[in-house]
Amino acid sequence: MTDWITVLRAGASELELTVSAEQEALFARYLALLLERNEHINLTAITDPLEVAAKHFVDALTVETVWRPKVGDRVIDIGTGAGIPGVPLAIHHPEVEFVLNDSTRKKVAFLEEVATALPLPNIHPLWARAEALGRRPGFRGLFSAVFVRAVAHLGVLIEYSLPLLAVGGVLIAMKGPAGEAEIAQSAPALKALRGEIAETRRLTLAGAGERLLIVVRALSPSPPNYPRDAGVMKKRPLFLDSPPANP
Repeated sequence: MTDWITVLRAGASELELTVSAEQEALFARYLALLLERNEHINLTAITDPLEVAAKHFVDALTVETVWRPKVGDRVIDIGTGAGIPGVPLAIHHPEVEFVLNDSTRKKVAFLEEVATALPLPNIHPLWARAEALGRRPGFRGLFSAVFVRAVAHLGVLIEYSLPLLAVGGVLIAMKGPAGEAEIAQSAPALKALRGEIAETRRLTLAGAGERLLIVVRALSPSPPNYPRDAGVMKKRPLFLDSPPANP
Protein backbone atom coordinates (compact mmCIF):
# COMPACT_ATOMS: atom_id res chain seq x y z
CA MET A 1 0.00 0.00 0.00
CA THR A 2 1.35 3.44 -0.97
CA ASP A 3 2.05 5.80 1.90
CA TRP A 4 2.55 9.56 1.86
CA ILE A 5 6.35 9.31 2.22
CA THR A 6 6.46 7.26 -0.99
CA VAL A 7 4.38 9.93 -2.74
CA LEU A 8 6.75 12.65 -1.50
CA ARG A 9 9.85 10.75 -2.59
CA ALA A 10 8.41 9.91 -6.01
CA GLY A 11 7.27 13.48 -6.58
CA ALA A 12 10.63 14.90 -5.56
CA SER A 13 12.39 12.43 -7.85
CA GLU A 14 10.11 13.46 -10.72
CA LEU A 15 11.33 17.03 -10.14
CA GLU A 16 14.96 15.77 -9.99
CA LEU A 17 15.15 16.61 -6.27
CA THR A 18 16.05 14.56 -3.23
CA VAL A 19 14.66 14.80 0.30
CA SER A 20 16.94 13.68 3.13
CA ALA A 21 15.85 11.46 6.02
CA GLU A 22 16.08 14.46 8.36
CA GLN A 23 13.86 16.49 6.04
CA GLU A 24 11.35 13.63 5.78
CA ALA A 25 11.12 13.66 9.58
CA LEU A 26 10.30 17.39 9.48
CA PHE A 27 7.66 16.80 6.80
CA ALA A 28 6.14 14.10 9.03
CA ARG A 29 5.90 16.48 12.00
CA TYR A 30 4.42 19.18 9.81
CA LEU A 31 1.83 16.79 8.36
CA ALA A 32 0.80 15.56 11.80
CA LEU A 33 0.45 19.09 13.17
CA LEU A 34 -1.40 20.30 10.07
CA LEU A 35 -4.00 17.54 10.24
CA GLU A 36 -4.38 17.82 14.01
CA ARG A 37 -4.90 21.60 14.02
CA ASN A 38 -7.11 21.41 10.93
CA GLU A 39 -9.79 19.83 13.11
CA HIS A 40 -10.17 23.17 14.88
CA ILE A 41 -8.93 25.74 12.32
CA ASN A 42 -9.76 25.84 8.62
CA LEU A 43 -6.23 25.30 7.27
CA THR A 44 -6.78 22.95 4.32
CA ALA A 45 -9.61 21.17 2.53
CA ILE A 46 -7.19 18.34 1.71
CA THR A 47 -6.93 15.93 4.63
CA ASP A 48 -5.87 12.61 3.09
CA PRO A 49 -2.11 12.24 3.78
CA LEU A 50 -1.40 10.99 0.24
CA GLU A 51 -3.17 14.01 -1.24
CA VAL A 52 -1.41 16.38 1.15
CA ALA A 53 1.92 14.95 -0.01
CA ALA A 54 1.03 15.30 -3.71
CA LYS A 55 -1.04 18.49 -3.77
CA HIS A 56 0.75 20.46 -1.06
CA PHE A 57 4.27 19.14 -0.44
CA VAL A 58 5.31 18.13 -3.98
CA ASP A 59 3.40 21.06 -5.47
CA ALA A 60 5.44 23.39 -3.25
CA LEU A 61 8.68 21.82 -4.40
CA THR A 62 7.83 22.60 -8.05
CA VAL A 63 9.05 26.13 -7.28
CA GLU A 64 12.58 24.72 -7.34
CA THR A 65 12.33 24.09 -11.08
CA VAL A 66 12.57 27.88 -11.61
CA TRP A 67 14.09 29.13 -8.33
CA ARG A 68 17.81 28.92 -7.61
CA PRO A 69 18.39 29.92 -3.97
CA LYS A 70 21.67 31.03 -2.42
CA VAL A 71 22.82 30.87 1.19
CA GLY A 72 21.45 33.82 3.12
CA ASP A 73 18.67 34.67 0.65
CA ARG A 74 15.54 36.25 2.13
CA VAL A 75 12.26 35.29 0.50
CA ILE A 76 8.58 35.85 1.29
CA ASP A 77 5.52 33.66 0.75
CA ILE A 78 2.46 35.92 0.40
CA GLY A 79 -0.94 34.51 1.36
CA THR A 80 0.75 31.40 2.67
CA GLY A 81 -2.32 30.00 4.47
CA ALA A 82 -1.20 26.82 6.20
CA GLY A 83 2.35 27.38 4.96
CA ILE A 84 2.32 26.32 1.32
CA PRO A 85 4.71 26.62 -0.44
CA GLY A 86 6.80 28.26 2.31
CA VAL A 87 7.08 25.49 4.89
CA PRO A 88 8.05 22.66 2.49
CA LEU A 89 10.60 24.95 0.82
CA ALA A 90 11.97 26.03 4.21
CA ILE A 91 12.36 22.38 5.20
CA HIS A 92 14.23 21.71 1.97
CA HIS A 93 16.37 24.87 2.20
CA PRO A 94 17.41 25.63 5.80
CA GLU A 95 20.03 28.05 4.46
CA VAL A 96 17.31 30.47 3.26
CA GLU A 97 15.24 32.83 5.45
CA PHE A 98 11.48 32.63 4.80
CA VAL A 99 8.88 35.21 5.80
CA LEU A 100 5.46 33.52 5.75
CA ASN A 101 2.74 36.14 5.36
CA ASP A 102 -0.99 35.79 5.82
CA SER A 103 -3.80 38.17 6.75
CA THR A 104 -5.60 35.59 8.94
CA ARG A 105 -4.33 35.67 12.52
CA LYS A 106 -5.24 32.05 13.31
CA LYS A 107 -3.20 30.78 10.37
CA VAL A 108 -0.20 32.86 11.41
CA ALA A 109 -0.54 31.47 14.95
CA PHE A 110 -0.45 27.96 13.47
CA LEU A 111 2.74 28.82 11.57
CA GLU A 112 4.30 30.16 14.77
CA GLU A 113 3.55 26.78 16.33
CA VAL A 114 5.11 25.02 13.31
CA ALA A 115 8.26 27.12 13.62
CA THR A 116 8.67 26.07 17.26
CA ALA A 117 7.46 22.47 17.11
CA LEU A 118 9.44 21.14 14.16
CA PRO A 119 11.61 23.32 14.79
CA LEU A 120 12.23 25.56 11.77
CA PRO A 121 14.27 28.59 12.87
CA ASN A 122 14.43 29.88 9.28
CA ILE A 123 10.69 30.66 9.04
CA HIS A 124 9.25 33.94 10.31
CA PRO A 125 5.43 34.11 10.32
CA LEU A 126 3.98 37.58 9.68
CA TRP A 127 0.42 38.75 10.17
CA ALA A 128 -0.28 41.56 7.68
CA ARG A 129 -2.25 42.45 4.59
CA ALA A 130 -0.20 41.80 1.46
CA GLU A 131 -0.89 45.20 -0.11
CA ALA A 132 0.53 46.95 2.97
CA LEU A 133 3.86 45.13 3.03
CA GLY A 134 5.40 46.96 0.10
CA ARG A 135 4.92 50.26 1.92
CA ARG A 136 6.56 49.07 5.14
CA PRO A 137 10.08 50.29 5.95
CA GLY A 138 12.35 47.28 6.19
CA PHE A 139 10.35 45.26 3.67
CA ARG A 140 10.51 47.26 0.47
CA GLY A 141 13.26 46.04 -1.87
CA LEU A 142 14.40 43.45 0.69
CA PHE A 143 13.67 40.07 -0.88
CA SER A 144 15.28 37.98 -3.59
CA ALA A 145 12.05 36.09 -4.29
CA VAL A 146 8.33 36.30 -3.63
CA PHE A 147 6.18 33.16 -3.83
CA VAL A 148 2.42 33.33 -4.33
CA ARG A 149 0.14 30.34 -4.79
CA ALA A 150 -3.25 30.94 -6.44
CA VAL A 151 -4.11 34.08 -4.46
CA ALA A 152 -5.22 36.58 -7.12
CA HIS A 153 -4.84 37.62 -10.75
CA LEU A 154 -1.23 37.94 -11.91
CA GLY A 155 -1.66 41.69 -12.41
CA VAL A 156 -2.61 42.08 -8.74
CA LEU A 157 0.27 39.85 -7.64
CA ILE A 158 2.73 41.98 -9.59
CA GLU A 159 1.57 45.10 -7.75
CA TYR A 160 1.76 43.35 -4.36
CA SER A 161 5.07 41.70 -4.98
CA LEU A 162 7.48 43.73 -7.09
CA PRO A 163 7.87 46.55 -4.52
CA LEU A 164 9.16 43.88 -2.11
CA LEU A 165 11.86 42.67 -4.49
CA ALA A 166 15.45 43.74 -4.83
CA VAL A 167 16.41 44.58 -8.42
CA GLY A 168 16.84 41.27 -10.23
CA GLY A 169 14.61 39.47 -7.72
CA VAL A 170 11.71 37.32 -8.91
CA LEU A 171 8.04 36.81 -8.25
CA ILE A 172 7.10 33.16 -8.75
CA ALA A 173 3.34 32.88 -9.26
CA MET A 174 1.99 29.34 -8.91
CA LYS A 175 -1.00 28.95 -11.19
CA GLY A 176 -3.20 26.36 -12.83
CA PRO A 177 -3.22 25.91 -16.61
CA ALA A 178 -5.66 28.81 -17.10
CA GLY A 179 -3.02 31.21 -15.77
CA GLU A 180 -1.52 31.55 -19.25
CA ALA A 181 -4.15 34.15 -20.22
CA GLU A 182 -3.18 36.32 -17.25
CA ILE A 183 0.29 36.95 -18.68
CA ALA A 184 -0.96 39.02 -21.62
CA GLN A 185 -3.62 40.65 -19.45
CA SER A 186 -0.94 41.83 -17.00
CA ALA A 187 0.96 44.04 -19.44
CA PRO A 188 -0.15 47.26 -17.66
CA ALA A 189 1.14 45.97 -14.32
CA LEU A 190 4.48 44.93 -15.80
CA LYS A 191 4.93 48.37 -17.34
CA ALA A 192 3.89 50.28 -14.21
CA LEU A 193 5.93 48.17 -11.77
CA ARG A 194 8.97 47.83 -14.07
CA GLY A 195 9.00 44.08 -14.42
CA GLU A 196 9.25 41.47 -17.15
CA ILE A 197 8.13 37.88 -17.67
CA ALA A 198 11.40 36.02 -17.26
CA GLU A 199 10.18 32.44 -17.63
CA THR A 200 7.14 30.18 -17.63
CA ARG A 201 7.18 26.50 -16.77
CA ARG A 202 4.40 23.96 -17.29
CA LEU A 203 4.41 20.82 -15.19
CA THR A 204 2.13 17.82 -14.86
CA LEU A 205 2.34 16.14 -11.47
CA ALA A 206 1.14 12.64 -10.66
CA GLY A 207 -1.86 13.01 -8.37
CA ALA A 208 -1.90 16.82 -8.59
CA GLY A 209 -2.57 17.71 -12.22
CA GLU A 210 -1.16 20.46 -14.42
CA ARG A 211 0.69 23.45 -12.98
CA LEU A 212 1.99 26.68 -14.49
CA LEU A 213 4.80 28.65 -12.86
CA ILE A 214 5.12 32.27 -14.00
CA VAL A 215 8.40 34.02 -13.15
CA VAL A 216 8.39 37.83 -13.13
CA ARG A 217 11.71 39.66 -12.69
CA ALA A 218 12.07 43.13 -11.14
CA LEU A 219 14.08 45.20 -13.62
CA SER A 220 14.43 48.30 -11.42
CA PRO A 221 12.99 49.63 -8.15
CA SER A 222 9.19 50.00 -8.20
CA PRO A 223 7.83 53.56 -8.33
CA PRO A 224 7.15 54.89 -4.80
CA ASN A 225 3.38 55.16 -5.37
CA TYR A 226 3.06 51.36 -5.58
CA PRO A 227 1.49 49.28 -4.16
CA ARG A 228 -1.67 51.37 -3.97
CA ASP A 229 -4.36 51.08 -1.29
CA ALA A 230 -6.60 48.02 -1.59
CA GLY A 231 -9.64 50.10 -2.52
CA VAL A 232 -7.80 51.86 -5.34
CA MET A 233 -6.41 48.56 -6.60
CA LYS A 234 -9.91 47.13 -6.77
CA LYS A 235 -11.37 50.15 -8.60
CA ARG A 236 -8.46 50.56 -11.03
CA PRO A 237 -6.74 47.17 -11.44
CA LEU A 238 -3.52 47.00 -13.45
CA PHE A 239 -4.71 44.23 -15.73
CA LEU A 240 -6.95 43.84 -18.76
CA ASP A 241 -10.26 42.00 -18.67
CA SER A 242 -9.13 39.88 -21.62
CA PRO A 243 -5.90 39.30 -23.54
CA PRO A 244 -5.17 41.89 -26.24
CA ALA A 245 -6.19 40.80 -29.72
CA ASN A 246 -3.43 39.62 -32.05
CA PRO A 247 -2.49 42.33 -34.59
